[in-house]
Amino acid sequence: MSRPFKCRRVCFLPGVTYFKPAGIPLRALSENRLTVEEMEAIRLRDLERLEQVECAQKMNISRPTFQRVLSAARTKIADSLMTGKALRIDGGNFELALTRFKCASGHEWDIPFDRTASPEQLCPVCNSVEVWPVNKLSTVSFDKRSFGGRGRRHGSK
Repeated sequence: MSRPFKCRRVCFLPGVTYFKPAGIPLRALSENRLTVEEMEAIRLRDLERLEQVECAQKMNISRPTFQRVLSAARTKIADSLMTGKALRIDGGNFELALTRFKCASGHEWDIPFDRTASPEQLCPVCNSVEVWPVNKLSTVSFDKRSFGGRGRRHGSK
């Protein structure tokens, strides 16, 4: 029996999810599909310039798994650039890292993990400055069909 699949932790959801060559109609294009966790691997390694061990830890996966995800992402991006294919960022099996906060008045809310680096958080309801993290990290898991409003969402800690 094989080992169960482990969700990859993602700290950032891209705002733009489709890239295509200019001047070519969509109906005439082939496309490559880049999963959200592949995009996260590119972001951590190539944009944030982190070492692979750090990237793997942030994504909650092993270093060899991170290398496979990164390699697959780079191959798809290179193929899209060299052959003029569109690139769709969609789907995957990942969990979105969130940090839960609570204010002195008892209001609670989640903030994406990548936005918690700012030193001061204000309560979005009462603007209280007395704010503290409730738990270190929570996640929202997505199955492979879910990014973009499709599929199931699961809460987990």
